[in-house]
Amino acid sequence: MKVKLLVSFALILSFSSEVFASNVEYDYATVIDAEPIFKTIRVTTPRQECWEEEVTRDNGYYDNRYRDDRHRDVNTLVGGVIGGALGNAVGHRKKNRQVGTVVGAVLGAVIANAYAAEKYHDHQYVSYGFEKRCHMVEDIHVEERIVGYNVRYRYSNVTYSTRTKVDPGDTIKVRIAISPII
Repeated sequence: MKVKLLVSFALILSFSSEVFASNVEYDYATVIDAEPIFKTIRVTTPRQECWEEEVTRDNGYYDNRYRDDRHRDVNTLVGGVIGGALGNAVGHRKKNRQVGTVVGAVLGAVIANAYAAEKYHDHQYVSYGFEKRCHMVEDIHVEERIVGYNVRYRYSNVTYSTRTKVDPGDTIKVRIAISPII
């Protein structure tokens, strides 16, 4: 039973498609009006935003302004001279003055060297520089876009309407199918 029904349906379809295929024509109708259909949409545009940022570098990067050891050398020398002069002034005899001068010079140099190392230590391994930093930002704006057209057209003194994706212009192609009513 199902097979007979299926075969009958297939014959009807093939017969009707032959009838419709032979009775189909194409023509052009006059467009009366094509009104655009607008849709409001959000448009997101990504862009990269960059800036220079001051950073501290302390991992083996030396800033030459503070790495110069001449400060320590000068302080050590001055400390030694002052210490030697003080040691010489303290001693009363010649032997005491010589020992005081040597001991004062060594102590003065050690104290001055330690002072210079402490004073410039904080800056010896730290420097400042600039690095480029970037991140993505999204610019958002709203715009109106045409998504289609409501079209009114006339064919054989009858007005029809349809919706199209593009502006049809002055004419629109129409399909005319003629079939008898039995």
